[in-house]
Amino acid sequence: MASILRVNTLTDASSNNSIATSFIFGGTGKSWINMNGESTISTRDSFNVASIADRGTGLYTQNLTSNMTNDDFAGSGSAQAVYQDVDGRNRMMVGDAISTSAVNVNTFDTGGSADDVGMVSSIVHGDLA
Repeated sequence: MASILRVNTLTDASSNNSIATSFIFGGTGKSWINMNGESTISTRDSFNVASIADRGTGLYTQNLTSNMTNDDFAGSGSAQAVYQDVDGRNRMMVGDAISTSAVNVNTFDTGGSADDVGMVSSIVHGDLA
């Protein structure tokens, strides 16, 4: 038998530190991906990602499984030239919402040129439809 727990506010065991559940839900990532952006792109792990597409050098699309409410959500993330590079050869990453179901994930070298990278992490924040 299924159970439903409905609450408006959560508190710790001493009834301190209360927080509205809408704040928790509103602040969580709605989609994320850890992907290889070199050669044949591939997903290492993800949440709420239906597929990824390669649009050219340093240009990818993260297609969402569950749509967002609108296309005004926030995309962010990071990129590295080499996966698990301990020297931190960082690259720039831009997450640009293009529709309620997709975000363009673009990576660039430190000079601003589009660049395929070994490690791309993209996160989407906003409201699910």
